Amino acid sequence: MAAMNKRLGLFAVFCMTSGAMISSGIFVLPGLAHAQAGPAMIFSYFLAGCLAAIGSISLTEVITAMPKAGGDYFFITRTMGPATGMVTGLLSWLSLSLKSALAIVGMGAVFQFWFGWDPLLVSLPLWAIFVGLNLFWAEQEDLMQMVLLSLILALMLLFVIKGAPKIEWSNFDPFAPHGLGQVLGTAGLVFVSYGGLLKVAAVAEEIKEPHKNIPWAIFLSLVVVGFFYVSLAFITSGVLGAEILDISLSPITQAARRIAGSTGAVVMGLVAVAAFASTASAGIMAASRYLLALSRDGLAPAFLGTINPRHGIPQMGVLATGLFVLGTLFLSLESLVKAASSILIFTYLMSNLCVIVLRESRLLSYRPSFKSPGYPWLQIAGSLGFIILIIEMGWKALLSSLLLVLAGLAFYWFYGRIRAQRETALLYLVKRMTDTEASGKVLEKELREIIRERDEMCWDEFDHAVRGSKVLEFKKISDTNQILASISLEAATEFGIEAQELALALKKRQKSQSTEMFPGVAITDALLPGEGRLELVLVRLAPPVSLSPAQSPTRALFVILFTHDRRDAYLRSLAAIAQAAGNESFSRKWDQPKDPERLREILLTAPRQRTCTL
Repeated sequence: MAAMNKRLGLFAVFCMTSGAMISSGIFVLPGLAHAQAGPAMIFSYFLAGCLAAIGSISLTEVITAMPKAGGDYFFITRTMGPATGMVTGLLSWLSLSLKSALAIVGMGAVFQFWFGWDPLLVSLPLWAIFVGLNLFWAEQEDLMQMVLLSLILALMLLFVIKGAPKIEWSNFDPFAPHGLGQVLGTAGLVFVSYGGLLKVAAVAEEIKEPHKNIPWAIFLSLVVVGFFYVSLAFITSGVLGAEILDISLSPITQAARRIAGSTGAVVMGLVAVAAFASTASAGIMAASRYLLALSRDGLAPAFLGTINPRHGIPQMGVLATGLFVLGTLFLSLESLVKAASSILIFTYLMSNLCVIVLRESRLLSYRPSFKSPGYPWLQIAGSLGFIILIIEMGWKALLSSLLLVLAGLAFYWFYGRIRAQRETALLYLVKRMTDTEASGKVLEKELREIIRERDEMCWDEFDHAVRGSKVLEFKKISDTNQILASISLEAATEFGIEAQELALALKKRQKSQSTEMFPGVAITDALLPGEGRLELVLVRLAPPVSLSPAQSPTRALFVILFTHDRRDAYLRSLAAIAQAAGNESFSRKWDQPKDPERLREILLTAPRQRTCTL
């Protein structure tokens, strides 16, 4: 499988995410929101931002655990199964593609307002430019995103500063003319404004140092864009008033005209064009990564996963997304756009549920670099809030979303079902709750490889020894000699050595000095005849056993077998075990798996210093 270039730093990810959020959500929706909720639409934007923050906390946790292309599709598939994942992936791809199409149409409308040009004829060359940027000039596109967003944020800040003295406070009376219910329903309407946060999930595989840059990019984007949403909604509501704002589809431009005359209107019109351009380009980029992830799992045609070796981008996924966006330029997008918010809410709801399932499944290789605070109450509260938003949005949004879900299920049933062979965290949760072996180790291994890729872990000699190690578990055996004799017998069978000699060597080592490294962790060793050998035996003692009177009860015993010429490797193995077992969570993880074979995963994903030769 071809790897994608890790080309996105913190500022690039922040610009891509923020640029995707600053679009129709602020340049079009304030008029519609004010018509529904009055000036209280300010709180609708704030409430939507708070719920997006809760969803993004869960999103950050699962993305840092699985920073792979396809984002929410990838982790939902690994958590809830291929049917749910495929539906979510297709809906996210559809939502992002439609946002790009809407942004292109919005740019066409601006040029029509300025010059009287046909918006469709303007939209076609704009579409070609954005698809071309994603196909051949991804690095230049990143630079364009950063330049555009810097300009947009600067001019929006100027709008807030200049607009504050122009506010007419009488425009805020009555504040909530249509009641609290409309404020909640409007929060659901404007929730799509925060959809850009999903862009981080979509391109997670291309982010440098994802364990640091993903949490910071999401946090900064949410704070900065949330501030401007609430501020611009407040200024616009105070400057224009209901008689103008309720019927406006260009509220920011009209407010700018009231604040700074025709010059202000032209400047904010240019800001709108820049924002639409940023959203259109970022949307095509992010949507194409969903097709890449679907194709990798066999749930979409394989050619969609083709990565250009020169540019490191999924060129066929970009092209397919671009063609879909082109087709939607000729259609009425109104009914589909109304479903975008409910689709986004559904995705955030699934993020909360995924965190709960992954945590409770006790997967050893589920190792997010960011952990959600307030678990599980934050996830439960957020999920209830999302459900209320969906209900308050009305039956039309629910019906359109249901139809899209059914279409995704139909595609899965007729295409993806026969190709879907995947373990999920949900199976591990069932296994834990029913105390049965409901799953194998495929998901553990996949998550382990993701962790190693994320943290740039190479395979050193100790890792190779762990992969080939013998794993043993002794239950309710408290005699040290019996334990060492059993270890010797098993190791002799596994590694082709003399059992009796090994038993004598281990007993001699145990009597000569303490083998305890940490409380509950012990290491013993023996020399092997011959050359070039380093073997490991991993032993779990349940309950813990005192191997000698001077030692505390031992739960983890590591047996290192080596030849004279591998003494340096033996010493490096001691250091590796010390680093892995010295982690404060080691004892809990060591006792956790019901299947002792899974103990290898603890060592293979342990954070420690690795020295590897090329």
